[in-house]
Amino acid sequence: MATTQLLATVALLESAPSLNLVRGQVGTVVDLLSDSSVLVEFSDLDGQTISIEAFPIDQLLTLHYATSEQVA
Repeated sequence: MATTQLLATVALLESAPSLNLVRGQVGTVVDLLSDSSVLVEFSDLDGQTISIEAFPIDQLLTLHYATSEQVA
């Protein structure tokens, strides 16, 4: 099963038109709701919150700023 961590940077794998969010939109995990879903905050370039929504982990791509050797 996929997992993610609190405060992880993630991107949407699919658009969510009803939420006005597009594929690739970047957000931050702000709560771990269950083993399979998280609460994600999406912000604009000024840091203002656009939306806070729950998503299944399998609809998100966790972004990394370091190589796998640096993370381990």
